[in-house]
Amino acid sequence: MSTTNRHVQAMVERCPALDGCSGDVERAFRALARCFAAGRKMLLCGNGGSAADCEHFAGELLKGFKLKRPLAAAARRRLAPELGENLQGALPAIPLTGFPAFSTAFANDVDPHLIFAQLVWALGQPGDVLLGISTSGNALNVRRAAEAARARRMTVIALTGRTGGELRRLADVCIRTPGADTAEVQQHHLPVYHALSLMLEDEFFG
Repeated sequence: MSTTNRHVQAMVERCPALDGCSGDVERAFRALARCFAAGRKMLLCGNGGSAADCEHFAGELLKGFKLKRPLAAAARRRLAPELGENLQGALPAIPLTGFPAFSTAFANDVDPHLIFAQLVWALGQPGDVLLGISTSGNALNVRRAAEAARARRMTVIALTGRTGGELRRLADVCIRTPGADTAEVQQHHLPVYHALSLMLEDEFFG
């Protein structure tokens, strides 16, 4: 069994309701693996609890998750001992949910619905990935970010609820999790991005 299937299978065993989206989780993993292998980055956006999920997912990639990820010997030699011994291998993931000085200025001066889109336009490059998280799939600011990402020739991954909403048509991969309401959908999002974190960690640091 491949590393990918092992973690997806474990996800489904813990949360059988996610069986129907397991194929899309694997497709998202392959897209992210291609992105990081090419030296590109992931941008993430979402609102409310989904904003917290963006920060959480990025946090699992920017440091060790289940593995220690020690730096290679050549990298350690270029650093002071306290850095070389404690810094960890990482994958570049930037949540667009911060930037308070920019976001408040842009919301006031231009359009609050375009904050994420402007950040995608400023920071995104061809070959990068945008992960847009929206439980309904209809969050306007996330949709605008996806439109900007497509114009930037980025890959768009959506993490949504059952229907995928309007975001589904903008995404190269749409992971649609079940749930009767926002809270239930959010509960299903956590095991999805934890599985992706495990797969990516094994791929690059295992």
